Amino acid sequence: MASFFRLCRTCVGKHDIFLVSNVIGENHSYRRLHFKTLNQFSQRRYSLCTKTRINADTTCLLHHSVVTRQLRNERWVSASSCLVPKTCVFNSNSIGHHVFARNRAYTCERPLLPFSHPRYFSSSSFGSGSQDGDGSDKPEGENPEVIASTSLPFGALTPMAVPEVFPNVPVIAISRNPVFPRFVKMIEVNDKRLADLLRRKVKLNLPYAGVFLKRDESNEEEVVNKLNDIYHVGTFVQITELQDLGDKLRMIVMGYRRIHIKDVLPEDTPVSSTLAAKTKELGEQIKRRTLKRRRKNGRLLAENEIDLNNNSEELLEETEHVPPVIDKVLMVQTENLNHEPFTMNDEVKALTSEVVKTIRDIIAMNPLYRENLAQIIQAGQKIIDNPVYISDLGAALTAAEPDELQKVLEEINIPNRLMLALSLLKKEYELSKLQQKIGREVEEKVKKQHREYILREQLKIIKKELGLEKEDKDAIEEKFRGRLKDLTVPKHVMEVIDEELNKLSFLDNHSSEFNVTRNYLDWLTSLPWGKNSVENLDLKRAREVLEEDHYGMEDVKNRILEFIAVSQLKGSTQGKILCFCGPPGVGKTSIARSIARALGREYFRFSVGGMTDIAEIKGHRRTYVGAMPGKMIQCLKKTKTENPLVLIDEVDKIGKGYQGDPASALLELLDPEQNANFLDHYLDVNVDLSKVLFICTANVTSTIPEPLKDRMELIEVSGYVAEEKLAIAQKYLLPQARIHSGITGEQVVIDDDALKTLIQKYCRESGVRNLQKHVEKVLRKTALQIVSEGKDKIIVTPENLESFVGKQLFEKDRLYDTTPPGVVTGLAWTALGGSTLYIETLIKDKFDPSTEKEGNLNVTGHLGDVMKESVTLAYTFAKSFLLTHMENNRLLQKAPVHLHVPEGATPKDGPSAGIAIVTALLSLALNKPCKHNLAMTGEISLTGKVLPVGGIKEKTIAAKRSGVTTIILPEDNKKDFSDLPKFITEGLEVHFVSHYEQVVKIAFPDVNI
Repeated sequence: MASFFRLCRTCVGKHDIFLVSNVIGENHSYRRLHFKTLNQFSQRRYSLCTKTRINADTTCLLHHSVVTRQLRNERWVSASSCLVPKTCVFNSNSIGHHVFARNRAYTCERPLLPFSHPRYFSSSSFGSGSQDGDGSDKPEGENPEVIASTSLPFGALTPMAVPEVFPNVPVIAISRNPVFPRFVKMIEVNDKRLADLLRRKVKLNLPYAGVFLKRDESNEEEVVNKLNDIYHVGTFVQITELQDLGDKLRMIVMGYRRIHIKDVLPEDTPVSSTLAAKTKELGEQIKRRTLKRRRKNGRLLAENEIDLNNNSEELLEETEHVPPVIDKVLMVQTENLNHEPFTMNDEVKALTSEVVKTIRDIIAMNPLYRENLAQIIQAGQKIIDNPVYISDLGAALTAAEPDELQKVLEEINIPNRLMLALSLLKKEYELSKLQQKIGREVEEKVKKQHREYILREQLKIIKKELGLEKEDKDAIEEKFRGRLKDLTVPKHVMEVIDEELNKLSFLDNHSSEFNVTRNYLDWLTSLPWGKNSVENLDLKRAREVLEEDHYGMEDVKNRILEFIAVSQLKGSTQGKILCFCGPPGVGKTSIARSIARALGREYFRFSVGGMTDIAEIKGHRRTYVGAMPGKMIQCLKKTKTENPLVLIDEVDKIGKGYQGDPASALLELLDPEQNANFLDHYLDVNVDLSKVLFICTANVTSTIPEPLKDRMELIEVSGYVAEEKLAIAQKYLLPQARIHSGITGEQVVIDDDALKTLIQKYCRESGVRNLQKHVEKVLRKTALQIVSEGKDKIIVTPENLESFVGKQLFEKDRLYDTTPPGVVTGLAWTALGGSTLYIETLIKDKFDPSTEKEGNLNVTGHLGDVMKESVTLAYTFAKSFLLTHMENNRLLQKAPVHLHVPEGATPKDGPSAGIAIVTALLSLALNKPCKHNLAMTGEISLTGKVLPVGGIKEKTIAAKRSGVTTIILPEDNKKDFSDLPKFITEGLEVHFVSHYEQVVKIAFPDVNI
């Protein structure tokens, strides 16, 4: 391997040169040479290897790490960081070399010769490539500049000449901004195939690539698989610095000229012969310059000339026999894209001047570009007058869209390119002006706020000195203590308040802990410690208020009157926990407000339906950002009393999530033994809630947790019958709807028959919410007629009711006028109230009573699991009953029976249809209908016992509404029926039974059992 090292004559006498050689082989030898004068350097000759001799012009240098470290320890400086590389240039293909020299304050002014490193090859920033980036020839008389190799974070590549034609390049696809000629860009390559290819290219002295802009900005891959993914016009770049990070490459590339993709090359493309030709030309250039210098000095030695020729031929021979580069990424064949010839006419000059002017304006406005670009523009008049470079400079300066920048890169007509760059610069200039305007406005606003802050602080100090105002902390403490002046604060709470006020005095006003402590004290001092509202213990006044607001609901009203009576006798009031359970629209929520008014208590309501966070009830801890107390503490602060009435709505729909179980938090809140010392997480002090009257509402009790249900006193709020709905509509709904509609009683009259029709044909629900909607609808329709048609008075009757509310929703009250054999009317309870339920049975197919085949039962009608079990039990009991009392009737034993409950889309479940199912099966077996207008409810056991059921009031109301005159109820429900109002039970024949044999005698009076 041959190596070349050249020193300038003026440098040799100025430095102590230390040369290190490492002969390749098993044995290593080191030689140390000190040259202080040129004569000493030229007289000493040492043979370091077989192909190289030491003389004044050529020296072989090989690097060895051990010697390198030793020399550095001896305070010798590496040539890569001292003055020698600024005065000497290297050419080498050896395995390694290094030069050490003592640092001396001397700078050589002699021109440099090219140097190529064995590992990294590069070219100068403005080497022998095109001057304007479009492939034009370099201006004559201009010397190439060479950047010396220095120690950088990147692996700085040594300069060399850039070939003017280099068609085959790897593709680096980038996003956002293209690389313009004569501009530098840092690129990271993460793709392993592309990184390996670039490493090989750099090692082979081919640090070139083509940088192309991707069409899709969302594509983050550096390697593309088809040309349609990138624009076909890009930039030929040289890798000037390279940092190998293992899994990725970080490199700085310099753009030289525009290139256009001609074709895609296979991945295994051999090295072009153009490289060998360029390398040979470079070697000839080195040879000619070396011979010329030796002739001038008169020291040309034949043997050294022979050595130099041999070394040059070796270099060319090695270059020509570069093995094919095998890569696995996309390679393309390109051609240089030259701009169209142009003349420097007035138009081009004007465009160039305008571009330069706009660039100067942007630089003057935006300080980010001022330092760098001002130096480029002031570098010389030649650059400013070069329209090719100016157009690229203007486009690169802007933050335009990628497709707009690509248009500038692809444009080969210089005037058009200048026009495109000017357009982008104008947009950038306007954007900079807008940014500057916004910045000035923000700065003025900040200055104004800062000035006001300073003036306020000065004013505070002045007032403080004059005694006109106290400090903020003193004012805050005085405010908090003023709140507690008329309150009876418990001792343990007062201790906490004093401690927090003491801590507040030591905290900085602007600290976050100061705000947390102040908010905590604000909550503590806002609660009504020892403050109670005066209760109304007058039973007469309370009854008047309850009757005024609600019709019916006697159980609820009586319970409140009992509460008042107990408070009168005790001389004090205590909190209670009541739960109103009933269907929607019966007035559970509204009655709570009336109770609060009747008792003279403050009213607070919150709903727990769907609540999943326990902190909603017990509060957040103060350590959390934005922490606040729970609903009960908020209630006390809002009502300003310790004995409000709190309505907890929809307690049966409470949720459960990962933040905790709110139902469990309600256990402490609603327990009379615990809520006297209720602990909120935020306050962290005990609060007395024993005087609070809690009222909960629910539609059903089955979904309420049992421990929570045990702490509440349940009061059933049943639905309304037609008579009650009529009274409610006349006394409450109609007057309220008239107020909301702006209609007086003289303008619109709704007679009682129309209200009855509305209740029976449109609003059969247990509540009155739907009835209220229909009444409001009627008044809205009449209001429209009064305004549009100018009518003075409108009377709503059953005949014209349909024109206001539409067609009737319920045509008939019952499915069967006369029930056929196998059909029985049952009674059911739903969340919306009671309803009639028909049980139908039928023989599916012919059967032979003498056959041994057993009969079967098929059940349909969307029945639940409980009701399916009830059907199976009733079927078994019916067969047993027939076998016992009518041995000859084998129908249920042998026949296939189908049992159906109509309205299959409606789910049905519950243990109350047992006797109705047995009666339907017996009616089918006897082929006799049941008694006319008969309905029944009750569960049956396997031995024929009739068990009690619930919802007696709703079921009785449903039976009466459908025209039933006879009802069969379980014996144990006699008490429930006796509690019903007389207007409900009036006209009904009720039979209470304890065994099914009694049911048969009532349902089939003609059958002898």
